[in-house]
Amino acid sequence: MGRGCKGDSHGYSPPFLRGYSPKKPIQMNLNDPLVSTLVPLILLFGIFYFLLIRPQQQRVKQHQQMVDSVRRGDTVVTAGGLVGKVAKVKDDGEVMVEIADNVQVRVLKSTLTEVRSKSGEKTEGTT
Repeated sequence: MGRGCKGDSHGYSPPFLRGYSPKKPIQMNLNDPLVSTLVPLILLFGIFYFLLIRPQQQRVKQHQQMVDSVRRGDTVVTAGGLVGKVAKVKDDGEVMVEIADNVQVRVLKSTLTEVRSKSGEKTEGTT
């Protein structure tokens, strides 16, 4: 006789099918180690998402809107602590900021931490 699978007569069934019957409903055992390990991990991920990930994404979106709304004449504060007025807004992600009379510096828009209106007050949405 050759060694080969010829139907169900050989008596072997893979481990994931042992005890499975199409007529028998699948029951979940809550005492299973896999379930007792996955449930806390899923809960932990949910907590991390709602307490850390989602608020950070909202802050990034808010900062991006603030940077995109920079106009000439606005007072800005950079991450380095420089305070000045926007002299020119460039399209390549830079602004020219006047930090003193006749002294202008090129600043990346992404380094702006605060945008104040022309009157010097913070605009809505900044912290």
